[in-house]
Amino acid sequence: MNDVIEPSPAGIDGTYRMGFTVGEHSARHMRRILRSFLAHWRLHHLSDDAELALTELVANVVRHVPDRRCAVIVLREPYGLRVEVADGLPGSVAAKGGDPLDEGGRGLLLVEGLTDRWGVTESAAGKTVWFECDA
Repeated sequence: MNDVIEPSPAGIDGTYRMGFTVGEHSARHMRRILRSFLAHWRLHHLSDDAELALTELVANVVRHVPDRRCAVIVLREPYGLRVEVADGLPGSVAAKGGDPLDEGGRGLLLVEGLTDRWGVTESAAGKTVWFECDA
């Protein structure tokens, strides 16, 4: 299911929301979508870091969510960009500042290094992992 909400005329309140089942190549398509929105919003300089962070979050869904269902939300905020990846799997993700020698969790360390802020919001429906990049 794809649900696209067009950016506002000022380009500040733009939102893109899509829900789907991810596979091995889904991150490539999402990077392309993110890149096109960043170009439209004149935030090209955020592309490399934001695309890599999004790739890591989608890879976590492919790796850890049994049905691979998730929603991706791309938001143009006054300060820059916010990206959210929500899944129906309750539970926590690796803690910030985890051990770099651990087998898992390196992707979130990468997200932490690439973005200005990131976090996890948990609810009865599952969790949302998000990151923000300042313009």
